[in-house]
Parts: sequence; structure tokens; C-alpha cells
Amino acid sequence: MKMYLISDNVDTLVGMRLAGIRGCVAHTSEEVTEAVKSALSDKELGILVLTEKAAATVKDYIRSLKLTLHTPLIVEIPDRHGSRDIAGSINGLVQESIGLKL
Repeated sequence: MKMYLISDNVDTLVGMRLAGIRGCVAHTSEEVTEAVKSALSDKELGILVLTEKAAATVKDYIRSLKLTLHTPLIVEIPDRHGSRDIAGSINGLVQESIGLKL
């Protein structure tokens, strides 16, 4: 199983490369979309990792992929500056998953 990172900054990419994870840097929504499509073309890809800022540029596209694809697992991670709103994202996931507002 392969992992691939799409990051909005070089620092996160370098850190993941030290762990053996390949990836690319993308800043605009077009660059992120193309990087995701390219990564999804690899049938051995098991986990697609995106930094929160990169994922935010194509939020609806990522959401639709998460709802329709069985593989790869799509994970958003904070970059070196930390998470934007961890409590809000957890509440959103619970509400989206089971329909319960916390």
C-alpha cells in the first residue's frame, strides 16, 4: 500500500519524505485538483494525505471523493502551524456521520 501527500508547503513535504512518503506541493485549487487526479490514477495508492490548507482549496471535491471512493483513504492533516479548528471539524464529522448536532 502506498501513501501520497499533497501539501501547500515544502516543510510538510520534506518531513513526510523523511518518513518515506512521496508527494507534491500545490497551492491553487487547479493544482490541487490535478494532483489529486494524478494520485488517484495509481491503483496501489492506499492513503492520500492532504494538508488542511490544500484540502480547503477544493473542499467540495474532496468531500465528494470521500463519500464515493472506497479506496484510497483520504486524510487531512494540519501543517506545521497546527490545526485550524479541531473542535469544529470533530463536531462536523459527528453531525455528518450520524446526524447528531453537538
